[in-house]
Amino acid sequence: MKERLMIVGHGMASVRLCEDLMTGAPDRFDITIVGAEPRLAYNRVLLSALLAGDVAEADLTLRPPEWYAQHNIHVITGQRVTHLDLSERSAVLENGAQCPFDRLALATGSEAARLPSPGMDLPGVMTFRDFSDMPDLLGAAARSARVAAIGGGLLGIEAACSLAKGGAKVTLVHVMDRLMERQLDPRSAAFLKRAVERKGVQILLNARTVAVRGDTKADSLCFADGSELRVDLVVVAIGVRPNVALAQVADLPVKRGILVDDQMTTAVPFVHALGECAEHRGTVYGLVEPAYDQARVLARLWAGDTDARYEGTVLATNLKVSGIPVFSAGDFLGEETTRDIVFEDRGAGQCRKLVVKGNQLVGAALVGEASDALWYRDLIRSGEDISALRHNILFGRALCEQSSV
Repeated sequence: MKERLMIVGHGMASVRLCEDLMTGAPDRFDITIVGAEPRLAYNRVLLSALLAGDVAEADLTLRPPEWYAQHNIHVITGQRVTHLDLSERSAVLENGAQCPFDRLALATGSEAARLPSPGMDLPGVMTFRDFSDMPDLLGAAARSARVAAIGGGLLGIEAACSLAKGGAKVTLVHVMDRLMERQLDPRSAAFLKRAVERKGVQILLNARTVAVRGDTKADSLCFADGSELRVDLVVVAIGVRPNVALAQVADLPVKRGILVDDQMTTAVPFVHALGECAEHRGTVYGLVEPAYDQARVLARLWAGDTDARYEGTVLATNLKVSGIPVFSAGDFLGEETTRDIVFEDRGAGQCRKLVVKGNQLVGAALVGEASDALWYRDLIRSGEDISALRHNILFGRALCEQSSV
């Protein structure tokens, strides 16, 4: 008899879990997925491309309805799980329906964070997180509105560039001294800043927003230095917070995320968590790759591999930020005991920085051209001796391999 597996959250992590189960343990579970959004799971990463008009809405759907039907996966959309009774192994939905389960996987993701500043609840202040945000953003672009995008990370840059491409007058506001400060050193970030500005986005750095003002709707941002920026719309893209409310209601141990062990299991043996809502060894990952790694571990475990363990993901940022290749991995900032190898081509908008310690590559940051990104990542992860590559490593894998021949 099949176990009843209930997955709460219908996003990229839950779909990958189902895909891996269909490969490794297709006959073990009767699967029910419950999602709060009124649509099938989609690629959230492509929302900015949809906003920019580079892809169609249909391109974002991860799996069509026929796929779920083919694999006997029951999907409930547009319903939140409001309560979990772990003693009875039952979940209660918004509409009052009860869903029994034998095993539970929480893939509740994250929710957009907002600044704790006055005026953040005014009409005209919004986040950029899911499909429900798209109509207002598309409307602002179409009418060439003045938009302030708060946040100099990936999401803020993507929102700013996409809105600018659509016709909005965009100012990107960031509290730090450079864009993507968690992924880039100052030199590389300066190249990214120039590339973003060439896309029609004005950038304000070291700008701490202290309030949003307006009588009936947001009409200006106020900064710590006393200056103001007139706006028609404010888009807050400062990051996300793990969505742990349901776990807290069920008395599951929670810190920043839902606490899990190396088998993605909570304090309750039949309850698991993965993706942006899970906290593993003190880390909450806000990226897709770790969620996919975690899904793979769960699928292996349920397929009978009792040795399946998730030991964390060595992060490397390898992205196209609004069409601009950006990569970083390892210790890209460097320290006193490391040495930097740097290449710059301002005309082409390319910057390449490698950080070497002894005979090992320990960090890399690339902007504008990143075709060798995965090679650099593998060198960092393996700790390989690069002595023989030292003179050519800055120019990529092809030259190094040619030279060795």
